[in-house]
Amino acid sequence: MSEDLFSVNRLYARAVIQSADRQALALPAELRKAVEDHARLPLATLDRLWDAYCGASGDALAGLRLGLELQAGHLDCAGMLLASCDTLGEALEQLVEVAPIVGEGGDFVVDNDGDLVAVHYRPHLATRQAERVEAALAGLLRLSIWATGGAFRPAGLSLAHQPLGAPGEYRALLRIPLTFGAADNALMFDASQLALPLIQANGTLRAHLRELTDRMLAELGQASLSAEVQRLIRTNPRWGKERVAERLSLSGRHLNRRLAEEGTSFKLLRDASLHALAVERLRGGSGLRDIAEALGFSDESAFAKAFRRWTGLTPAQFRRRREAVAG
Repeated sequence: MSEDLFSVNRLYARAVIQSADRQALALPAELRKAVEDHARLPLATLDRLWDAYCGASGDALAGLRLGLELQAGHLDCAGMLLASCDTLGEALEQLVEVAPIVGEGGDFVVDNDGDLVAVHYRPHLATRQAERVEAALAGLLRLSIWATGGAFRPAGLSLAHQPLGAPGEYRALLRIPLTFGAADNALMFDASQLALPLIQANGTLRAHLRELTDRMLAELGQASLSAEVQRLIRTNPRWGKERVAERLSLSGRHLNRRLAEEGTSFKLLRDASLHALAVERLRGGSGLRDIAEALGFSDESAFAKAFRRWTGLTPAQFRRRREAVAG
């Protein structure tokens, strides 16, 4: 894989190594060297680093603890941009856009549903997914509290997986309501907190950092074929591989080969994109027949089967759990 296709920021990978060093954990020398030798890393390298870190730690909540240690500097210029925003709401809007600078292992989505805001994290990870989801959301929690000078008050945290350790340990570390086996991974808080001012707000610095992050995002977009494929699928969910390949001026076989070089496949990208679209439409109240038709499924039954494969829940169960969490 060429360096143009690297998709994880070195500074975020360093957060894993620094946590290991504080605990005197042994990590493979070749992984340490890979982090220091490249500004951006293949996602597969971070997969190996996370696996080695969690294995050496022996701590079921290693990811959660690492997230609670994250600092804005571990997010490169994206972290500094977020810290320089005027309000928490503005920072979250920027987060959705600039998160790929940190890493392309998942997406953040802000769902402002009346009085409650949920910041969802949707991973595209094959290794240590639960630990890394916990790290991402714990990091979001920690940085939101820090950036607001301690004023941020979350309403709760939901995790799609079952607890990796004792629930009491989670409560002791997070001190907020927790839901396991939820329909989605999300940090929730009252909508009024979107107006919380950030203690390091700086308009001049923010404008400069926004220019820098825009350039970095443009470079990532040019380098990542998988990102362009996902964009096309989300815009045209009924398109298959050959239609997407045609739009990119590639053959279906060439598209497969190029995506394999980026460590993914058309099927994985299509599943991730349709999963995200399905969740959005279920939240919006669309009927199952309409969703199935819009996403290119033959009928409601085929859509429900795919949704259960993605989430472990039927669409009806997903809606019921969402209503319960909101309640």
